[in-house]
Amino acid sequence: MTPSSDLPAGASGDSEDAAADVTTPLPDEAIVPGSAPAVLPVPATRKRPRPGERRVQILETLATMLQEPGAERVTTAALAAKLEVSEAALYRHFASKAQMFEGLIEFIEQSVFTLVNQIVERDTDARVQVQKVLAVLLQFGEKNPGMTRVMVGDALVFENDRLTARMNQFFERIESQLRQSLRQIAEGSGSQTPTVDAQAQASALTAFAIGRLQRFARSGFKKSPTEHLDVALRLFAA
Repeated sequence: MTPSSDLPAGASGDSEDAAADVTTPLPDEAIVPGSAPAVLPVPATRKRPRPGERRVQILETLATMLQEPGAERVTTAALAAKLEVSEAALYRHFASKAQMFEGLIEFIEQSVFTLVNQIVERDTDARVQVQKVLAVLLQFGEKNPGMTRVMVGDALVFENDRLTARMNQFFERIESQLRQSLRQIAEGSGSQTPTVDAQAQASALTAFAIGRLQRFARSGFKKSPTEHLDVALRLFAA
């Protein structure tokens, strides 16, 4: 799915080092405003933002509100009040609230999979690929608390079902990438059932990552999803 042209372009080409350090922080370009500097700042000299800038401002504000305590559900009235505009002004840029969440999901997809693709291209060691893919996913959530609530579905409970389905597809893509790398590992270790082994391991690792993100969101963003990540991954490899 092609990301919205109004959203940031995702991560830059030099955002992921070739080293196997799974705790390497994400680049600033992959961090959503509200927990980092603005992706597309509005020039201070212009009082009225252009249409594209206003769309980004709406998404930035929604992401920021989602990281506030008890903000699993953000109404358009609250969002409009935060922006100091009318609800009608919001709908001049988005056809619906669901479309706003789709904008956030597009950003998640673009940011994470830009980095995942770089990992696969640069690292030939399948074990390193698995470690870095999981690290990128969890680091993104840690640096973007509001987005984490979208990723684990807490912010989508009262929204259109297609949003939850799209986030499910996101994690299916993560699992698919892990499965490819894990199959290489299984084949290299002489497994008689590399496909079965890779499927089971990829499913377990994806569930582990989702669980870490859920714990982070439901702890009020106090339990880091990357806490002792290297130790946890060694347990899976045991």
